[in-house]
Formats: sequence, structure tokens, C-alpha cells
Amino acid sequence: MSLDFFTLMTVMAANLFMISAALPLIMGRDVSRAARHVQASLLLQAVGWVAVMVSASVWDQALSTLFIACQAAAQWMLYRALEEWLGPRPLRRVLMALVVAAPLGYTLGFDVYAWRVGWANGLLTLILLIVARATLLPVRQAEGRWRALLLGCLLTSAFFTLSRGLLGAFTGDYPSFRTPHPVNLAAAVAVNISLVLGTVAVLVAWRYEAEQQLRLQAMTDGLTGLLNHRGYTAQGENLLAQAWRHRLPLTAMMLDVDHFKQINDRHGHHAGDRALQLFARLLAETCRNGDLIARLGGEEFGVLLMHNSAAAGVAFDRRLRSRLKDASAAELGFVLEYSAGMASLQPGESSLAALMARADAALYEAKATGRGRLTGAG
Repeated sequence: MSLDFFTLMTVMAANLFMISAALPLIMGRDVSRAARHVQASLLLQAVGWVAVMVSASVWDQALSTLFIACQAAAQWMLYRALEEWLGPRPLRRVLMALVVAAPLGYTLGFDVYAWRVGWANGLLTLILLIVARATLLPVRQAEGRWRALLLGCLLTSAFFTLSRGLLGAFTGDYPSFRTPHPVNLAAAVAVNISLVLGTVAVLVAWRYEAEQQLRLQAMTDGLTGLLNHRGYTAQGENLLAQAWRHRLPLTAMMLDVDHFKQINDRHGHHAGDRALQLFARLLAETCRNGDLIARLGGEEFGVLLMHNSAAAGVAFDRRLRSRLKDASAAELGFVLEYSAGMASLQPGESSLAALMARADAALYEAKATGRGRLTGAG
């Protein structure tokens, strides 16, 4: 069966447009920036392929330059999506320069066929390799499959792009991008396959991102942004196990905003929410890296001071009270106070619930003896 290059490209462009139209319907309106970057990448590829097909009839230089620009920009959008999913990626500035240089050098050297083909395909190959490199690290097993699939698609595209560049720049066997050369035909088939597999890869990545967001929401307090009771328990158990494994001190604190019902009654629930948000923010600013803080419910908060004894808990309480007094008067218009109970990990105490229960008992004593103070567990 003979393969027609133009037909293959038409099918691919049609598929790209259909996928570009379908993705927003599948993903919905409220999607992440990564998902929007992926949608833009596919749409740019579709526009580019249509442009290069039409350039056979009219506006050859303008439309073929648009094709190069769209292909480069599409990979930039995919790179941006990988940044959102995986964190900062290497060679960002180099990639930006190549995305600009590819269409610019192509159109400036358009009259010299070997130059424009070699330049554009050479730079597009480098762009594809940089984006392929961006799929590799950091290694996370849960994400490994979609990243490996996307890596394979990008490397395949890079191989055929480089092959086109070498044929056009150094041989006479490749007089036109639309020539039914074996490399062209193989590339057209490979690109169609890569389109399908690459779309599958990004859909899996998007689903994984959505699952992570749902998991995070399930463990996060919506008002303050701190961990909720569920998240605190899950991460606190890990910190407790680490403290036992390495024989490190660990101190737990329970904190309760004083007279919170009166704040709501006198100043309104909005002021109460602002008070909790301020308290949460100051907790986060006062803690060190590695400490754990959470809103456990209502006006009650939990703190785990990693690698710290009771003395560190006393110092933490002193700093927090000083900051809270000044900040609450300035931001809320009234002074916010709290009661606190503290307990340090004891030999043989292997349960987070037991440790927090002792801190909670100390908190109850602090409230019973006048509030606005820290009480240590016996």
C-alpha cells in the first residue's frame, strides 16, 4: 500500500484540531496552568501543520515561517507544563533563545534552501531534546510511566527532525518538505503515532496532578492553608517514627485562641476568620523548617517541634506571643491571646495520639488556671 505524504499530514492536522477542541471539554474550565499550556501546545502544532500545507500554494515564506514558529512555541508550552508538574527545569534560557532564533534564522535565510532547512530543523531538534531532557528529573516512580512515554515521543520527533535537516542541508535528495521521500513518509507516520501517545501521556499527567490536588485538599484546612487534623496525624506519625529511629527529641504543643466565641459575637464572624488566619500565619512564621503545624479544628491548633525539647517549646511560645500581640493590635484592632499546653516525647511513648493527649491535658490546665499562658505536661 502506498502512502501519500499530504494525506498523512492532513489526517494529523485534523487530529490535532480535534484533540485541541476535545481537551477543554474533557478537562473542564477550572484547570491548572499546566493543563492550559498543554492545550496551547496542541493548538499551536495544529496551526503550524495547516500553515505548512497551505504554503505549497500561497505565501510560502510567511506560512512556512509560521510553521517553524508554531512548532517551536508548541514545545515551549510543553516545557512550561513540565515546569508546573515537576518543578524548575534545566536549560530554560537556552530554550527561550532557540524558540526565538528558529523562525528568525529561517526567514532571514529563506532564499538559501540548504541554510533554511538545516537551520530550522537543527534548532527544532535541539528544542525537542531540551524538552525531552525536562521529562527526566527528579525521578518519581508514581510519575515514571507517562514521563517515559512522553520522552519516547519527543526523542522520536527529534530523530526525524534531525534527519530532515541533514537531508535538506547536505544532499540533493530532499528538494521540498512535501517531497514523498522515505524519510518524510516515515516521519509522517511516526508523528501521527507520537501525537496519539503523547496525548495519552499528558492526559495521564493531568489526571495525576488532579489526584494530587484532591489529596492535598483532603489534608489541608481551607481557611488557613495549614494542615487539617487528618494531614497532621499522617505527617506527625512520620515525624514521631523519625524521632524514635534517630533518638531525637520531639515536643508537641496544643494551642487554643482565647475567648474566640466572644470575638465572633463582638466583631463578627469575618473578624473571627481573620483572627484565625493571622494566628496561622504567625505560627508558620515562628516555626522552623521541619516543624509541623496544623489547625486541628475550630480555634485549636497543633504544633510538633522536631529535634527540640521543652526548652525550645518555651522559647517558641515566647516569640509567638510577642509577635501576636503586636500584629493582632495592628491588623485586627484588638489583642489576640491564646492558651497552650506542651508535652515532650517520653521513653516508651510510641503513639502520636498519646503525646498529643498529654499536650491537650496541659492545655486544659492552662485554660482552667486563667488562660493566656503555657503549661507543660507533668
